[in-house]
Amino acid sequence: MQDCFSERFESALQSLSEGLSRKGATKRYDKVLERIGRLKEKYRRAAQHYAIQVEHDEQSGKATTVHWKRKEKAHTQATHPGVYCLRTNLSEWDEMTLWNTYTMLTDLEAVFRSLKSELGLRPNYHQKETRIEGHLFITLLAYHLVHTIRTQLKSRGIHDSWETLRRKLENQQRITVSLQREDGKTLHMRKATRAEPHQKVIYDALGISSQPGLTQKTLV
Repeated sequence: MQDCFSERFESALQSLSEGLSRKGATKRYDKVLERIGRLKEKYRRAAQHYAIQVEHDEQSGKATTVHWKRKEKAHTQATHPGVYCLRTNLSEWDEMTLWNTYTMLTDLEAVFRSLKSELGLRPNYHQKETRIEGHLFITLLAYHLVHTIRTQLKSRGIHDSWETLRRKLENQQRITVSLQREDGKTLHMRKATRAEPHQKVIYDALGISSQPGLTQKTLV
């Protein structure tokens, strides 16, 4: 993760540096410093390990070159990333079984966090026992559905987390378009937007249509 932030920070600095020789890009020395400041704020964890120098022309007031050098700051995650220590009383388990079980539990917790927030399965406002049991049953049913989907995707080589899958699919929506006809009636058409290529890969792996719900027309 630290390397990922560093790559993004360096890529942003490179883009800023290349813009100094492009028409229409930011060149004013003070503006370049301002943009670097915003980048440092955005990538705070990575920026602390870089020394950045901006050369400029005093007559024109424009920046000419941006230099940066990575020098890892002592006593940070870059120099002391830390390690995982798992403790268990199951002495018959090997390291792989222990690690897989641990990651399975963290993955399960992440799924339930999603169910509790997006689906509103928590908090439980019911007071009657039968309704509470029904609420818990729906919660477990939702988790089994998520687990079934992810198991099928894993068999096709897609190992994304549930959060990542939701993020990839969230920009495909069903929209309704209303058209006024000459006879005074209104035609309502409801259909899903076209799936992007990476979304279609997920649909194909699940064996379902990338255009769910087909097109519905209602004349009022």
